Amino acid sequence: MAAVTGVAPWTAEDERYIGLALEEAQAAYAIGEVPVGALVVSAQGEILGRGYNRTIIDHDPTAHAEIVALRSAARQLENYRLPGITVYVTLEPCVMCIGAMLHARLARVVFGAYDPKTGACGSVLDVGSVPKLNHHTSVTGGVLAEPCGDLLRRFFRERRTKESNA
Repeated sequence: MAAVTGVAPWTAEDERYIGLALEEAQAAYAIGEVPVGALVVSAQGEILGRGYNRTIIDHDPTAHAEIVALRSAARQLENYRLPGITVYVTLEPCVMCIGAMLHARLARVVFGAYDPKTGACGSVLDVGSVPKLNHHTSVTGGVLAEPCGDLLRRFFRERRTKESNA
């Protein structure tokens, strides 16, 4: 998991923002979406964007939590570039999401649970560490990984139970 090696351990502030992103994930869970939540936070600690997965209700395969939060922050700042900004997300970003974050020129990405199936920050791929890319973002993973992963596991367990009972 090259993206997270050499990165300083996370801080209490990182844990606090992942905890708030978990609240967003709970909102997704409550409406039947895969429970992933994200926050976009300025260097001064201001929350500029919030999001949770909305792919099902929006009929939009790009409506991942990170993208929803990035769109909100970019609109607020009236800029598609977000230098000095950190995204906090409860699940390791996929290729699409880390790609969007690299294009936004984020300073940092901090995530909770690792995603062994589609994670693109070290689990399956490590998109951010490709040397030929013109921007690199610091990535810290595993922050509050247990509660982030527990919520996802509970969601999918309940979904499988409902499907087997149908």
